[in-house]
Amino acid sequence: MQTENEIYSGTGDYIASQELQNSVNVAVSLGRPLLIKGEPGTGKTMLASSIADNLEKKFLIWNIKSSTKAKDGLYIYDTVQRLYDSQFGDHDVSDISQYIKLGKLGEALISEEQVVLLIDEIDKADIEFPNDLLWELDIMSFDIPETGEKIHAKQRPIVVITSNAEKELPDAFLRRCIFHYIAFPDPSLMEKIVRVHHPDLDKKLLKETIDVFYKIRAINGIQKKPSTSELIDWVQALALGGIDPGKIQEELPFLGVLIKKDEDFHNLLQKLHSRGAEDNLGPRVIRSW
Repeated sequence: MQTENEIYSGTGDYIASQELQNSVNVAVSLGRPLLIKGEPGTGKTMLASSIADNLEKKFLIWNIKSSTKAKDGLYIYDTVQRLYDSQFGDHDVSDISQYIKLGKLGEALISEEQVVLLIDEIDKADIEFPNDLLWELDIMSFDIPETGEKIHAKQRPIVVITSNAEKELPDAFLRRCIFHYIAFPDPSLMEKIVRVHHPDLDKKLLKETIDVFYKIRAINGIQKKPSTSELIDWVQALALGGIDPGKIQEELPFLGVLIKKDEDFHNLLQKLHSRGAEDNLGPRVIRSW
């Protein structure tokens, strides 16, 4: 059962909706992994760091790659180093334990105090990866056959798992998780998020950038819609460049901060050309580009 000081309520640099806070607290109370989905830029990865900061717990990250295996998070047996030592070193290679290195999940389990473990972008790995973690995430223990050692969780870690929905996750895995989809922020929430990073930003500049930002995101055919982090960078670029807020709608300065694909760039040009000043994204943009 969570105590009052173990209830997640967001942090100064991470604004979490009440629904997200509830999902975090349910996952912590039940001891279940929290599976977070949402489009890029919605703060999935930053959430785990925010939980660790808010609950004052150590933070571990297990970054998943296409080559990552579930066992990598438990431990790694360095057979190459052992072979090298047996041939050229003066180590007692019969002690296999010195060649065992715990992975991030292993580190989380042996920690004397509860930690927050982020398993980031789980869908990058092989489709069998989530299934291979089921047992360890359920019982929070695993064996090391090479040494005969059994690792048990001293404190059940708070596990946050992020996914970009690039692959479907197995049903058996999903059943063991608390799920939350982070919806893209609406303009009101987005303003609060940007204010966290730029508290002294000119009000008109912020209003104009957010207005243009959502108009661009609403254009059909954009392959990579600009994300929250890109908006934050764009706002900073505009402020540092001393751009007149009244010219942002017409000229879209520093648009390369928002648009990262050639196809999107040309698609946006075509949309602006056909719609002209209808959406107040004026024809002067075309000339400036």
